[in-house]
Amino acid sequence: MAQADDYYIDDAHPYGCAETVFMTLKGVYGLDDPTDPAPAVALNGGIAYSGGPCGAITGAALAVGMLAEQRISDHGRAKTVARELVHATMEVFRLEHGALDCRELIGYDLRAVGQHQAFVDSGLWREACASQIRTVVAHLAELADPDAWEQAVREIEARPGH
Repeated sequence: MAQADDYYIDDAHPYGCAETVFMTLKGVYGLDDPTDPAPAVALNGGIAYSGGPCGAITGAALAVGMLAEQRISDHGRAKTVARELVHATMEVFRLEHGALDCRELIGYDLRAVGQHQAFVDSGLWREACASQIRTVVAHLAELADPDAWEQAVREIEARPGH
């Protein structure tokens, strides 16, 4: 959690929600190049500030997909596991924060003139967005433990239809 806060809670605001979660989980999981946010840079603000799915979720989806591909040699199986893990995280997130979409969560249209700056000036990112980041990281960080990972995979694969 401290690493996520270090990336995100910075007055210069160099990283958005997607980048923060992506880099944090890559570090927790021991994945390559954990400080490279590049794949997640366009995901902030609900994908390119469109107000869609929260960047904390989309950044997590990238990291979980990388972890699944690293730990499961069968690509189809890795995709199934990654999707199910991310879906479960989305449900936890929705229960805790009341929505999944950025615009609904923060109340700003970040693509509208002046709205991104108004959002930054509001300080909402320091509380609401940081809390959303912490929810996702806390929910998924345990997968770094191989035993927790194997248990999660067994549960997913034991479900009907998997």
